[in-house]
Amino acid sequence: MRDRGKNRPAAGKRERERRNAPKQSARERALEKKRARRRRNRELYLCTGLFLCLFAGMFTYLIRYVTINHEEFFNNSYNSQQRVLMLENRRGTIFSSDGQALAFSEEDAEGKEVRRYPFGEMYAHAVGYTGKGKTGIEASENYMLVNSGISEADKLENEQAGRKNPGNDVYTALDSRIQEAAYQALGAYRGAIVATEVKTGRILAMVSKPDFDPNEIEQIWDRVNADTQDAALLNRVTQGLYPPGSTFKIVTALAYIRQFPDTWQNYVYQCGGAYVNGENRISCYHGSVHGRVDFAASFAKSCNASFANIGMSVEPQRFQSTIDGLLFNAELPLELPYNRTEVKLSADSSAEDIMQTSIGQGKTQISPIQLNLITAAIANGGALMQPILVDRIMSAEGRVLEENEPSVYRRLLTEEESGILTELMTEVVRSGTGRKLNGQPYTAAGKTGSAEFNEVREDSHAWFTGFAPAEDPGIAVTVIVESVGSGGDYAVPLAKRVFDAWFARS
Repeated sequence: MRDRGKNRPAAGKRERERRNAPKQSARERALEKKRARRRRNRELYLCTGLFLCLFAGMFTYLIRYVTINHEEFFNNSYNSQQRVLMLENRRGTIFSSDGQALAFSEEDAEGKEVRRYPFGEMYAHAVGYTGKGKTGIEASENYMLVNSGISEADKLENEQAGRKNPGNDVYTALDSRIQEAAYQALGAYRGAIVATEVKTGRILAMVSKPDFDPNEIEQIWDRVNADTQDAALLNRVTQGLYPPGSTFKIVTALAYIRQFPDTWQNYVYQCGGAYVNGENRISCYHGSVHGRVDFAASFAKSCNASFANIGMSVEPQRFQSTIDGLLFNAELPLELPYNRTEVKLSADSSAEDIMQTSIGQGKTQISPIQLNLITAAIANGGALMQPILVDRIMSAEGRVLEENEPSVYRRLLTEEESGILTELMTEVVRSGTGRKLNGQPYTAAGKTGSAEFNEVREDSHAWFTGFAPAEDPGIAVTVIVESVGSGGDYAVPLAKRVFDAWFARS
């Protein structure tokens, strides 16, 4: 049993000490209470200050976020402000760079505002549509098109007269002559063509097929939205992902040059029609045997066997570094929706993966716009310009509200590397797979590709990407034609028609 008495002496001692302690005066007690109150107030002030700082930080962040993303908030379908402005303002006009109206609004016989697309299918994916949601420039510039930049006095006058205010006008970088040439060149083929101005980054043409007529989007919506085979609503330029085939040899060549900067020109390979590594085999297109080829000939003749050997000679980490530096596995500087590409190599990658990646097959995919951006950077001494789809936005009174000036987005390669690749791509046209572009009044540089996409070897997408003139590039053109065969036979002639239209402008 516990002896409770053992604690009594200690308790008694404390009681005696308390009784014998000197008595506090009333003044001392008041001072002690005051000091305690100050301590409590100080803690209260600190907590209050902390919460005020947190609130101010959250408020500042919210204001900044809303300011930066005000157009995104405006375009949200739940935002009633958009509907109010649509009642007050008439949607602005979208123009080509040479002044052609690509989309405008007018009243029908019943007085209802309707959107017109005078060129029909030709600009379907670039300009887009409005009605069943919004796409293309109609979506990316919706905020400016719906708003009106005219003076407040004019707005008041229109309100009193019962008129709508004219919306802001969007002037695109699209050139109607280049766009038409690309559209007519692609014809009945499935695929995409994109053309950009090398030194400014302006997007001159953007064509994707199958297409649709945006004037009829309300009537055809159920059909085209459900048709996954044609996928006519898909903008193949930015959202289409394809195996790049031999156009990827641009990337493989650059990786090899970077690993062997002093000896790459000494490269020699004896092509017997295939490259074999263990159980893995890479054959040249249609069983071609290229014989003894150096680095330039391997590129010009698009020798799969040689490039499988080149890819296997590059350290996987260095190969991946070059891949990442050419916009793979990264965001693209585009206004329109796009699909990102992913290409991964590492020390653990199998020989098959490295060999297939080296020739643009296997899991490797790319969009036409990304390949065009890489091509334009090579043509521009290694510097990629910020892509420009919209040149400027103007009020109905002619006042410039926004203007996109050319600017460098990123340097993808050095001037020396750009020069080497330009010479390699020029040789493709002189003596290689791009010979159908040779002998023109202008010089051109490029790379073809025949990308197999299933078990049937005869089934391949035809690629071409290049620029002209080779000595002072002005335009970069990228073409993909789905399921037709070799790039040299099908894609090159289409690119030629776009180049011809460019040079015919002056």
